[in-house]
Formats: sequence, C-alpha cells, structure tokens
Amino acid sequence: MPDPRGQAAPPGPAPLPTRLGTATPGPGDPTAVVVAGPAGAGRREVIAGLLGIESATLAVPAGSNLLVQHAEKATRAAYVPGYRQPHAYGIDPVATGPALARPPRRVELSLPDPLLRHFAVVDTPDTGTLGVAGNRVLREAVGRAGALLFVISADQAFSAAELHLLAEMARARVEVFFAVTPGTSGWTASAEGPAAEDPGRSVSSPGRAGPSGPARRLDPVSVSIEAHRAALLAAVPALTPARWFPARRAELPNLRRALVGWAADEGLRRGSASPPVPPGAHGRVPVLAGVEPGELADRIDRGARACARRIRQHLALELANIHLRVVQEIVFGVGCAGLPQMLDRELEALSLLATAQCDEAVRGLVDDAAARVFGAPLAEGVRGRIAHAVRWGLADHPDGRELDRVLLVTSTAGVAALTGEGALDALAGMPAVHRDEMLPPVGVALNGGCWQHWRAADNNDPNAARSWAQRALREVELELSREVSRRFEVIRLSLGGVLADAVDHGILLA
Repeated sequence: MPDPRGQAAPPGPAPLPTRLGTATPGPGDPTAVVVAGPAGAGRREVIAGLLGIESATLAVPAGSNLLVQHAEKATRAAYVPGYRQPHAYGIDPVATGPALARPPRRVELSLPDPLLRHFAVVDTPDTGTLGVAGNRVLREAVGRAGALLFVISADQAFSAAELHLLAEMARARVEVFFAVTPGTSGWTASAEGPAAEDPGRSVSSPGRAGPSGPARRLDPVSVSIEAHRAALLAAVPALTPARWFPARRAELPNLRRALVGWAADEGLRRGSASPPVPPGAHGRVPVLAGVEPGELADRIDRGARACARRIRQHLALELANIHLRVVQEIVFGVGCAGLPQMLDRELEALSLLATAQCDEAVRGLVDDAAARVFGAPLAEGVRGRIAHAVRWGLADHPDGRELDRVLLVTSTAGVAALTGEGALDALAGMPAVHRDEMLPPVGVALNGGCWQHWRAADNNDPNAARSWAQRALREVELELSREVSRRFEVIRLSLGGVLADAVDHGILLA
C-alpha cells in the first residue's frame, strides 16, 4: 500500500539470521587466524613454530580457546564466566595456572612477537570434540577473524564433520590455509624406505629401468599433501584455491609469509569497506513533511513487539533442539561428566545466535522507523548518528542501565544474573576490538558449581542429569524471553525519543 506522502511503504521486517558464521568480518573485529584441526594433528607445535616459542607455553584447559596477541610484555590471563576480572596465569611453560571452578572460555596470551603485529592467532579445541554447537561457534569465530588455518597430520583423514565445516568455510568470505604435519610414523613414506615411483613412468621389472628411464623417487611430504588435497577437493571442490603447506621447520617461513600477505590484503579490504567518515556523518538531515508523531510511535511500538516475539519464538525452538542433543549425549555420548562442557558450548552458540538476531532486528527497526522520518535509504553516517543517540538514550531508562547482564546456570538448575561489562567479556571466545551495535551481547553460560556437581563421582545418574538439564533449559528459556522483551522495550523508548525530537525540531539533532 503506498505511503500517504506518495512514497512506497517500506518492506516488512527482514528475516532474522538463523545460523552463525555467514557474516563478513566487520571493522571492529580483530584480524586473526583461527587454527583448527583434529586431536593429535600438532596444532600447538605449528603455532609454536610460527612464533618461535615452546609449545608448552600454549597449553590451556580442555575446551578453551587460546588467543595469542601482541603486547610489549608477555602476560597470560584466563577469562572465566561468572567473574568480572580475568585470572592471571604465569607464562612459565611448566605452570598449570590457578585452580578454577570451571574452564575459561578463553585464555589470552600476549607476546612481544613481530608476527602478532599483523594478526592475532586463535587456537581452538579439537574438531572431534566440538559437536553441533562447537562447529557453529567456530564458524562464527572464523567469520569474524577472516582466516582459517586447518592443521591435519599425514596419517589422519578428514571426518564427515570436518568436511562439513570446511564446506561452510568455502561459502564464507574467509581465507583458508592448510598445514600438514608428520604423523606418528612420519610422512607417507620414509626417506630411507622404498622409493615412491612416478606414476608417469612404467617399470618393467624390479630393479630394472623401464623404457622411460629409471624410477624417480617422489618426496613423501608432497605425496601426503597431494593425497589430503585430493580427498578434500573430492568433497569440497570450492576449496581448490586454498593453499597447502608442510609443517616442517625449513618451510614454516613460507606459511608465515603467506599469512602476513593475507593480513596485509585483509587490512586494506576492511579499511576501504569502512571509510573514516561515512556519508551523512555531519550536516543537517531534514525531516520529511507530514510525519505524524502518534503514527510514528505506534509504528515503532508494533515493530519492537514483533521483533521481540519472533526472537523469543526462534530461541524457544533452538532450546528445544538443544534439549534433544543434550539428552542424546547424556545417554549415548559424553555422559554425566561431560554434560557441563557440552551444555556450556550449546549455550555459547545460543548466546551468539541471540545476539546476532537482536542486532539484526534492531538495525531493521531503526531503518524502518528512520525512513519514515528522513526518507529511505538512509546514509551510513545518518544511521550511525541515530544509533549513537539511541545508545545514549538507553542510559536514561532504569532497565537500559542493566542490559550488560550474564545469565549463569547454577548447579540447582536455576539461573543467576551477573551484571557488568567485564562479566560479558569473560564469555567471549574471541572478543571484538569495538562493538558498534546498539545493544550489548546476550550472554549465557554455566557457573563453576555445575562443573563441580556433575564431575563428582557420586553424581553419575543419567536420569537425574536429564531431569536437571530439562529444568535448567526451561529456566534459560524463561530468562531469555524476559531479557529479549526488556531489550526491545528500552529500544522502543529510546528510538522513539530520538525520532520524536527530530520531528519536533525538523532536523536530526544527533
């Protein structure tokens, strides 16, 4: 239906993202290389070789991310959900760090290495332990970092889950590198063993040269890399441009140069995609004639309620799927002792998805309402000015001052809240340098009591674990539903106030 002012009505709300890892890196995301691979592939040794340090320095608790970044002084800190401040780790390779109630989401290792000036390095848990949620979290991390370095050994093969992960990476705007390490028995063929023959030459009998001359010994490292590459491309042909490197000391500089070259190109691409002063960042922005304040307020109210309802419904479906996976793992997989790690990873993926959905819905709500006032499409600078004013307006509302809350699942299947910016930062597997969105991230995690409870030897009853998980996920659903409603209520009030002021004065005041 046409707009009363003669303009076409804006389209309905954009579809919410239903999966992670599809976004391109933003200007606030750190340029990083995410390292992944199966257990026993030697990821830690590859990273240590790139940085010239001992591999023991890179040790972290099982299931935690390791973020290696540049700093003038070597430090190490663990970020544990449920705490506002990080726990200091020693950088001594033999130090195990402080006793923690639960594993940290990430450990940050800062080193004065020149390579880290170009990009950070994120080491992730073994791909075989990630599961559905862990793969989603990994895809999201790679999507923000910009590059994936997949490490596999000569005697390993790609699993179905790893091929699915790599197929997702091929569809994203990220760079993929592969490093092949020697297996437990070396490369494909020993240098002292029988010669690997060139398939292009025929040999008439053992010990005698064929018509094309003597057999040519092939490099077993090249044979191993080509075998892995052929197996990958048979399943994921889109990764043909990916570069492969042997993880040998003499050839690690080639991998290092390739990563530095990618980082330089990526920095230019991100810089050109986000100019320092976007169009519309300064100057007068007049209001369109005929804007009715009452109609505008009703439109914002209807849009905010619709966004909150859609997100609540989708999160309820996600939590139902999580419950099914948790029950399956309790009975047939990780059991009671592995329940905390598995559920925490599911809640991490749920938090990232809820954050992405809230961010996308708020952007759509702002674009739709502002288009009624200033005309569509909005310049990037105008959108940024409105977003800045909305963020400032959140502080004027009591609920808006406590949006940076962390929801912690307790050992009694309840949910406790912890507020503060530091509390949210402890939940991030890979933190952003700067966040431009109007709302803080959504954060859900398990507290240390859950780890202590389910890892105790006398708490090994699958039926009790299933009942606990059902109650805990129900509480998470209720708390998340309240949190989403509260967020869109304060966005409605703040956005309505900013645009009402613009209508009253005839120009954008932000």
